[in-house]
Amino acid sequence: MNGSQCTVIENVRIFDGASVTSETRTVVLSDGLISDEGADEAAGTDVADRVDGAGGVLLPGLIDAHVHIDTRTDLEKCVRAGITTVVDMATRDLQSLDKLRNLPGLPGLVRAGLPASAPGGVHTKKMGFDRSTAVDGPEDADRFVADRVQDGCDFIKLIVEDPKMPGTAALTPESIAALVAAGHRAGLKVVAHVVTTAAAKLAADGGVDALTHAPVNRALTAEETADLAARGVVLIPTLTMMRDTTAAIAGKIPFRVLRGLRIAPPVEFSHSRQSVVEAYAAGMTILAGTDANNEGGAPAHPQHGVSLHYELAFLVNAGLTPAEAITAATAGPAAFFGLHDRGAVAPGKRADLVLLAEDPTEDIHAVRHIGAVWVGGMRVDLEE
Repeated sequence: MNGSQCTVIENVRIFDGASVTSETRTVVLSDGLISDEGADEAAGTDVADRVDGAGGVLLPGLIDAHVHIDTRTDLEKCVRAGITTVVDMATRDLQSLDKLRNLPGLPGLVRAGLPASAPGGVHTKKMGFDRSTAVDGPEDADRFVADRVQDGCDFIKLIVEDPKMPGTAALTPESIAALVAAGHRAGLKVVAHVVTTAAAKLAADGGVDALTHAPVNRALTAEETADLAARGVVLIPTLTMMRDTTAAIAGKIPFRVLRGLRIAPPVEFSHSRQSVVEAYAAGMTILAGTDANNEGGAPAHPQHGVSLHYELAFLVNAGLTPAEAITAATAGPAAFFGLHDRGAVAPGKRADLVLLAEDPTEDIHAVRHIGAVWVGGMRVDLEE
C-alpha cells in the first residue's frame, strides 16, 4: 500500500453476486479502491478508519438504473439509501446536471442527456425539452445522435409512444431504427421509454437495447417476452413509478370518461407486475430503476433514494429471488452501462460499498437497515 492511509472493514460477510458468505472477512480500502491486500498487510499501514461490521453484510453500492436528478439534495437522498451510482434518463439542462458529477461522497452520474421524441410530442410541447430533440424522420437520426456524442452523453434515450394512444405523437418505426443504428455506430446503447405493449414492440423491432417502464395497458405475454429475451433486450420496469402512475391516472375524470367510452385502454399496475413475471420467466435481464423525479408534469414522483428499496421489494414480489433483485441493482446495471469498475465487492473495484445490519438475501427489506456507505472509499455521513 506504499504507506498510504486505508480503511479496514472487519467482521463482515460479503455478497458475492449470488449469495452471502457464511464466514466473516476483512475488506481493505485504499486509494478509492478495494485492495487486494488483507488484514495482515493492512496492520502495518496507516489505518485511517477501522470499522467493526459486527457480522453484517457488505454489498456493492446500489445503482438506480432510472432516475432524474435536479439538485445536490437528490444525490444526498440517494447516497443515504445506499445508492452510489445513478443513471439519469433525461434532462433538459445537461450543463447543470454535469456540475453534479464527481462530487466527493455523492453518487456517480451516468446520463442520457436530451431524449429523442417525435415532433409535436409532449416532451417538446409541454415538458420544456428543446425543439432540437424532436427527430423529424430517419434522415434526422444522425444529427440527433451526433449532438448527444458532442454532449458527451453515455447512452441514447428514445421516447417511443404508442401511435394509437390518444393525444400522443409517436416516432415512426423508420425513425426508431435509424436512431438505434446511429447510436450503435457511435458505440452507444439505446434505451427506449415505453408504457404500452405496442410501444414495446415498436422499440424492440427497431433494435433498442433496453426498455424502461413496464406496460400498463396489458401484460406482456410469454411469447412476447420470449421474443424480447431472444433479441437480448433488457427490461428496466420501474414498478414503483408504474404503481404510482396507474393510481394517479385511474383517478382522473377525463381518463374515466375515455375508459367508459372504451377509447382508453385499461391502465392497471397488475399489467406491469405481470410483465415482469413473464420477463423473468423468459430469462430477460431485469434492472432495478425507480424513475425518481421532481418533474411537475410527471404523473407520479417516486422519492429519490428510498424508492429503490421499494423497487427491490416489488421485483421480489414479481418472482426474482432477493439475491437476483440485489444483482439487478448492482452487477446488472454496472454491466449493461459499461461501468466495469463497480458492481462487485472484489479487489480492484471502486470502493462503493454498503454495510447492512442483516442479510438481504434472506429478506430483501434488510436493504433499508443501512449501517454505513462508502463512495470511492470515502465514508458517507448518513445524518440528514
